[in-house]
Amino acid sequence: MGNPPSTEYPRVSVVLTTFDRKDLLSRALRSVIRQSHPVDEIIVVDDGSRDGTIEELAPVFPYVSWLRQENKGVSSARNLGIRRAGGDWIALLDSDDEWDESKLKLQLETILQKPEALASHTGERWIRSGNEVMPPTYLDKSPLGLFDRSLLHCLICPSSVLLSREIFPAIGYFDESLPVCEDYDFWLRLLLFTEPILVSEKLVLKHGGHQDQLSTAIWGMDRFRIQAMEKLLENPMLPPGKAREVRAVIVQKCSILSKGFSKRGKLDDSRRYDRKKEQHESPLGETSAFAP
Repeated sequence: MGNPPSTEYPRVSVVLTTFDRKDLLSRALRSVIRQSHPVDEIIVVDDGSRDGTIEELAPVFPYVSWLRQENKGVSSARNLGIRRAGGDWIALLDSDDEWDESKLKLQLETILQKPEALASHTGERWIRSGNEVMPPTYLDKSPLGLFDRSLLHCLICPSSVLLSREIFPAIGYFDESLPVCEDYDFWLRLLLFTEPILVSEKLVLKHGGHQDQLSTAIWGMDRFRIQAMEKLLENPMLPPGKAREVRAVIVQKCSILSKGFSKRGKLDDSRRYDRKKEQHESPLGETSAFAP
């Protein structure tokens, strides 16, 4: 683990979650160990793996705190790790991603310069089937209009964040009712509470293209984004002026889902999203800039 962290830095706990990914998890853990600023605690939550993850990796990584639970999904696993963490700051890392060795050092240096900071995130490199690809330009992470743009697309990468533990009593944890898009839901709540500081360097290697990615295995993920936005409309931290933008994006995504369900012959589902679209169109009145 290297030398103990300097006392001028806050304590950092790293929380990883995994399910049947022992080979990918080894790579992720090695990237944590290689950090130029050593961490105080590493927690891995095994979400019911059947591949012997803990049995094989615990002897290789004896300084890791290993937690096991029945398979309940990534939100439940993250929440367990966060609640068990002892650090002042929590860094998340998905088991299929890895960090540049300077990731935490650069983030900690940034937040020490801004004592009011409660969250930080970084740029990322996208690796697909072993090759680096350029992410689409609409995933720009700059702070300008970040909340409004985050309604349309998930702009913050879980593996990039460093979060003050003060955040969780204020906004809650990851929503365990969402099988996917739990990060989208959490970032919207986070952005209502605080503006995360962006470290623009590409400090996360975000690996994709493998078969067990939920984002490619589940069709119609906008269903869960709509669920998150409808919940957001009830959030007391949502400024009244932002409700209009939220509803406009719900209308847009309902329209997309209705057409998608219709093409698949699922007419009841198509009509359900047509009704939901009408429900959220009514308060809008005149056309919004977000409307399709």
